Amino acid sequence: MKLRKVIYLEYFIAFLLCIYFYWHFDFSMLLFILLLLVPDFSMLGYLFNTKIGALFYNIGHSLVLPAILLMIAFALNASLLLMLSIIWLSHIFLDRTLGYGLKYNEAFNKTHLQQIT
Repeated sequence: MKLRKVIYLEYFIAFLLCIYFYWHFDFSMLLFILLLLVPDFSMLGYLFNTKIGALFYNIGHSLVLPAILLMIAFALNASLLLMLSIIWLSHIFLDRTLGYGLKYNEAFNKTHLQQIT
């Protein structure tokens, strides 16, 4: 099995885990569906140029911010923040499962996942 397929499988499992935890905390599945694509608004940076587009996209699709928010949500027992961070992580894992990785400045379709064979 190619390494790329293994990595996509890992992202898919992480996506399923997010759905499980979201369900476990009894959050609204309707809100999950409605908010799942919100991080894609970060693509609006591409209206300016590819450099700004890649920067905004990568901020919205990096695991760092939602993971930090997830830890803060647990520390503060903040259920709304927990819900939003799980949705955000779900979005990122779903994107990565589908092959959409972090972007390079050159073009929208140049991602870090393409470098994996």
